[in-house]
Amino acid sequence: MKSLVLAEKPSVAKEIARVLKCTGKNKGFLEGPQYVVTWALGHLVVLAEPEDYDHKYKQWKLEDLPMLPASMKLKVIRQTSHQFQVIRNLMKRGDISELVIATDAGREGELVARWIMVLANWKKPFKRLWISSQTDDAIREGFANLKAGTAYNNLYDAAVCRAQADWLIGLNVTRALTCKFNAQLTAGRVQTPTLAMIVNRENEIKQFVPVDYWTIRADFGDYFGDWRDPSGKNRIFNYTQAEEIVSRIKGYPGVIKEVRTESKSEPPPLAYDLTELQRDANKRYGFPAQKTLSVLQDLYERHKLVTYPRTDSRYITTDIVPTLPARLKSIATGPYAGLVKPLLQKTLEPTKRFVDNSKVTDHHAIIPTGQPLQLAALSAEEKNLYDLIARRFITVLYPPYRYGQTTLTTVVNGEHFYSSGRVVKDLGWRAVTAKSSRERRIKR
Repeated sequence: MKSLVLAEKPSVAKEIARVLKCTGKNKGFLEGPQYVVTWALGHLVVLAEPEDYDHKYKQWKLEDLPMLPASMKLKVIRQTSHQFQVIRNLMKRGDISELVIATDAGREGELVARWIMVLANWKKPFKRLWISSQTDDAIREGFANLKAGTAYNNLYDAAVCRAQADWLIGLNVTRALTCKFNAQLTAGRVQTPTLAMIVNRENEIKQFVPVDYWTIRADFGDYFGDWRDPSGKNRIFNYTQAEEIVSRIKGYPGVIKEVRTESKSEPPPLAYDLTELQRDANKRYGFPAQKTLSVLQDLYERHKLVTYPRTDSRYITTDIVPTLPARLKSIATGPYAGLVKPLLQKTLEPTKRFVDNSKVTDHHAIIPTGQPLQLAALSAEEKNLYDLIARRFITVLYPPYRYGQTTLTTVVNGEHFYSSGRVVKDLGWRAVTAKSSRERRIKR
């Protein structure tokens, strides 16, 4: 008996098949001694269109709304129905005893597989391959530790809920707006509230009225001091008041009333989730969010250099900690060699800013895999995005930035001026980001 493995796309299926030694090539699947590996083409099955429920819905009419089916139907996408037939035929084979869902380890990937199973009427046992990277070792380990398919029923339910909400809100409201205003208008579960936030923010910007204010800085020769009122505010919105303060302190000596020195530290930033990475890639390289995701997908799937992209966690779990040295060794080349060296010379003891099981749901933070880094194989965009991930990974493992901060309070004729300065005690994680900034300036 054999196991049928269902991947989300052909490229991933071919990698899995290679690891599982499935060398027999067939139309739409690869076969080996123990496994048959096939693939979807993204979604092969989707929710039925309104006209699939009732022919009258082909015409957009306000009086037919809302469209609220008693139960939501599924249908096969016509353009890719040939691959659905391949999968269904494989599922009916007598020598197939179980299914392994190997679609993307996330909500949408779960939906891709489960809807195929529903329409193909799969009744046999099924398991779940749940991995966070596409390296050969990760695939082997994943198949050695397959999860029960039913353990992901909640994830499937969440995906169905999202898809049905998109249908009910998007199709109904889009038709309502279009019919009412006789214009091509669209609405959606995510699109509409997002657009509302943008419009509200734009209105706030338009309604903002700038107000002039003044600040006062005194030159004490060896240092400067900034004026503050008794409540700690330094902005003066009345120019006459500012002039009065200046005239009141002119010609008077400054007396240092207080010198306060404190030892301070700044912990390293958290590791990347997808949103934070998209934000930094946009800020640093001007990448739109979709561009970042596309490049990241290639780093994950084609180059196998980073872990699963679509994560909302900025932490890792305790079981990942033993793999950290190997991950560091895999990137100890080029600009990262010198940064990684001090980490490999000691026992790593990451804190809860990086390791926290309670803050990881489906997937942990985006970090490098153990795949050896070959920078020459990456495009310029891939190098830039990988650089962000690698440096953030290294940064999180560095010690805090430590410094001594000195604050002076200088009094001039009753007016208080404040000055502060810092002395670096240990550059810590800022050594990684400081070097990155210098390299970017040199490249420009």
